Amino acid sequence: MILRVRANDIRRRWRRPVACAALLIVVWALRAALPAPAAVPGTIRVALIERVRAVELRGTDIEVASWPPAACTACELEPWRTDTVRAAMNGDAIDIDGKQAATFRLVSEAPIRLNGREYQSPIELVRNGDGMAVVNELALEEYVVGVLRAETPERFPAEALRAQAIAARTFAAYHRLLGEGKPFHILASTAHQQFFGRVPPGSPMWDAVSATAGQVLRWEGEVFPAFYHAESGGYTEDPRNVFASANMPALKAVRCEFSANSPHFYWNLDLKLSDLAEMLRRHGLGVGTVRGVEVTERTPSLRAITVSVRGSHGIVRLRGNDFRRMVGYDTLKSTLFAVAVDRGAAHFSGRGYGHGVGMCQWGAKGMAEQGYTAAQIVGFYYPGAVLGTLAAP
Repeated sequence: MILRVRANDIRRRWRRPVACAALLIVVWALRAALPAPAAVPGTIRVALIERVRAVELRGTDIEVASWPPAACTACELEPWRTDTVRAAMNGDAIDIDGKQAATFRLVSEAPIRLNGREYQSPIELVRNGDGMAVVNELALEEYVVGVLRAETPERFPAEALRAQAIAARTFAAYHRLLGEGKPFHILASTAHQQFFGRVPPGSPMWDAVSATAGQVLRWEGEVFPAFYHAESGGYTEDPRNVFASANMPALKAVRCEFSANSPHFYWNLDLKLSDLAEMLRRHGLGVGTVRGVEVTERTPSLRAITVSVRGSHGIVRLRGNDFRRMVGYDTLKSTLFAVAVDRGAAHFSGRGYGHGVGMCQWGAKGMAEQGYTAAQIVGFYYPGAVLGTLAAP
């Protein structure tokens, strides 16, 4: 049986009621001359970059047109062709070679290049806050291929790649519902999922996506944000302990014994107290000279819920994830750590890489090497979720 999910239902169950954000959306809509572009059924709209004032894209014989065709703010624009598109904000409009519109659409048979990567058209330049977003609209399955190429090593076993495809597709399907009617559905960044762009036909990622075509996970009948991370450090985490959002799925934390060979299972970090004080100051938390750092509250899987930093000007208490963000996600690899202060430095000894919620990618690799299937892998890391398929568009 194929289950259909209503957009209103998914919003009600998974999104926080944020009146201020809703007000901003209304204001933005009133300022815009045209409604947000509608996505073609079966596709997803991916913001490659957002809120930029200027951007350059290159390709071969790119057709540039205002979008919809009557979107020119001052005149009737005819489409034109070029190999280089230089766009910049001019007031509330996007300007390309003196031609202005709220949205431009770029189409080319050849890939279009942006920041060293290639993307298949169409690509749209749309107003986004006080800048613009570069939005790539493409088939959902093709998008999942690009996510796999960016998020997972190609050398991983086939069943691990298939498990990753299911998780990435579920995450994308959730955000596509959540972002319905907006200029784009999802960000191509660590805020959502990284996206490689055009993937060569010979990549094993195509096989992984094809073998799992349309497969998603559901929680109580609905797709949900199927988070994943690089390395669990031995235990995954309940998402309600990590993400400050109401109605997170009640995924049970699991003990993961499959990732011990990961290069990120154990790690150490020495951080000068003077550098830590500067990091806190940049985030408006001046504590003076740092004299102590302590984990004062932990989750059942021993991740830091609260970190207390004692300085010459007082004590500041931070959520573990906020502390990690301030230090740097790639510097402080996880919140599963112990810390001691000695000789002017904080010495961290930790395990894992990432937030710890959902599928452990290195654990999935280990499970696949032991003969587990993709369905068994996602069943292990998302206990209580049911594997199903997306409704046809």
